[in-house]
Amino acid sequence: MSCPICGKDTEPKYRPFCSKRCADIDLARWLNGSYVIPGDIAEEEERPAEDRSGPVQ
Repeated sequence: MSCPICGKDTEPKYRPFCSKRCADIDLARWLNGSYVIPGDIAEEEERPAEDRSGPVQ
């Protein structure tokens, strides 16, 4: 199996990655939103935030 980031052979300690560096690169991509699952926007996400909370009292 090869590392999904750089293509080198994987290291058992960091599997499926080859190093901590590649594991950290992958984590950063998840955290900054680089990886997304394609699909339709949910109804709640289409409305502005102030509309979701309901009427202001």
